Amino acid sequence: MPTTSNKKWNEIREILHKLKDDTLREIHKTVKSGAETSTIGEPSGDIYDQASSERDRELGLLLGDREREKLHSIDEALLRIDEGEYGICEECEEEIPLGRLKAMPFARHCVKCKSDLEKLQAQTRRFEEERAYREIPLGGEEEEA
Repeated sequence: MPTTSNKKWNEIREILHKLKDDTLREIHKTVKSGAETSTIGEPSGDIYDQASSERDRELGLLLGDREREKLHSIDEALLRIDEGEYGICEECEEEIPLGRLKAMPFARHCVKCKSDLEKLQAQTRRFEEERAYREIPLGGEEEEA
């Protein structure tokens, strides 16, 4: 039974449960669709058909990962509501505006902190990519060795 402090989150709780149901339904449709189109053990057509099938399978796996992440985020949000920690930014510990929570009910950060985190992630990703490119030897260097 919800405490008085989290009764105000009943609307958000309902939104989260609907999102969870919709996500589970999508996963079920994807799995069912994949099972119907599976050609395991059957010789497939030409190389283009095989490549297309492989691409579709990889896309299905990628979407499955994204959906699992979403379910995990929804479950975490429901747990935070139950524990009375919902609606507080994990970075700055300020209240997350209700409008943001209604738009993205599993949000863990306020808009400013989320923006800052995304900028930091982008900078880190760029740094890692630049470092990886620097480690790739140029064609001329290999030929001289």
